[in-house]
Amino acid sequence: VQLQACGGGLMQAGGSLRLSCAVSGVSGSTFRDSGLDWYRQAPGKSREWVGFITTRGRAEYLDSVKGRFTISRDNAKKTVYLQMNSLTAEDTGVHYCTNSGFWGPGTLVTVSS
Repeated sequence: VQLQACGGGLMQAGGSLRLSCAVSGVSGSTFRDSGLDWYRQAPGKSREWVGFITTRGRAEYLDSVKGRFTISRDNAKKTVYLQMNSLTAEDTGVHYCTNSGFWGPGTLVTVSS
């Protein structure tokens, strides 16, 4: 199983980014039957959970991103998205997706204040 997160970059505070996490090495049915988490790790800090999407597309979020971030999934593409709006400097960090214990290499988001 491989996960590839992409879409990170440099953004000014208040801006938006959409991250993608493409999952490969699994069948479509396996992907549909699994949830997926997003985590992030800010410089010098521990990795923290950001959100989760269930097999039915219901999402849960870290309190500090509620109302700003939205997780969605496209089962046909075996891809999960993290739409990030109203970015703040506290959102800076490497963002990772994880599925069934497998982790991708992460994508860096840098928000300038």
